[in-house]
Amino acid sequence: MATWRDPRRASAASKHRMRMVLRPPGTPCGHYGMGMTAAASPATAQLETLRGLVRTATQRLLGDTILVSDEQWRAPSRLPDWTRGHVATHIARHADALCRLAEWARTGERQDMYPSPEHRAQEIEAGAGRSGLDLQIDMDTSAGRLGSALDGIDAADAWDAVVEMSRGVQVPARLMPLARLLEVVIHHVDLDIGYEISNIDDQTAEWLLEWCSFRLGSREDFPKLQLTSDSGFSTAIGSVGDPVAVNGSSAQLLGWLMGRIDASTVSGSDGLRLPAF
Repeated sequence: MATWRDPRRASAASKHRMRMVLRPPGTPCGHYGMGMTAAASPATAQLETLRGLVRTATQRLLGDTILVSDEQWRAPSRLPDWTRGHVATHIARHADALCRLAEWARTGERQDMYPSPEHRAQEIEAGAGRSGLDLQIDMDTSAGRLGSALDGIDAADAWDAVVEMSRGVQVPARLMPLARLLEVVIHHVDLDIGYEISNIDDQTAEWLLEWCSFRLGSREDFPKLQLTSDSGFSTAIGSVGDPVAVNGSSAQLLGWLMGRIDASTVSGSDGLRLPAF
């Protein structure tokens, strides 16, 4: 994920939330890490909720982009050196990358998320200049393919299968929807078409903060943080040094952690400069 260029101030999101427990790779998980063979298990309910959040976020993205003109798609996004067309193409190709991981989970045959970093970059560059209609169709149809691929994992009862994401991070397949939710929500903001960090509701932001906790838990370059939201949600991030307590709304904490809003929007950051996610 690229680095933010033009931060905006966020405000508090709604008070509805759902908490889940994640742990760094190789350590036990909480309810969301349990097997999902029982239809009424907490993990199953949480997975259904999470997939619903992905659908909602995708529908909002598609609704907000439908009136973007071809000229606007070719204009700069908030990400360095990327137009809005680059961002849209990346969102679509990320869905296809997760489809490959879903196939791995379903069949047990390894699939790389991307053939190579160079191939990933080439695909994004090749698709960035397309018409708005083509970009819109690509985001829509790729999201549909991913939904079908996740249904395939469900049918195969393969949510516990472990796959490997970028940077060699190994995750059970049940966490793939979280990875997708982050991409859709954060890059919606990056498009700079009116959707801001402040528009992210608490429930979504807190799921994503848990995902960040999982991804950053073993990073040797990320400072140890204790994030506490105005809603009462709290999670630990990073692994380096003594923990630093940082407070704000759930959306503000997510936006700051992802480098999308300034540190002045949260309290306790004390001038910390965070590495890229």
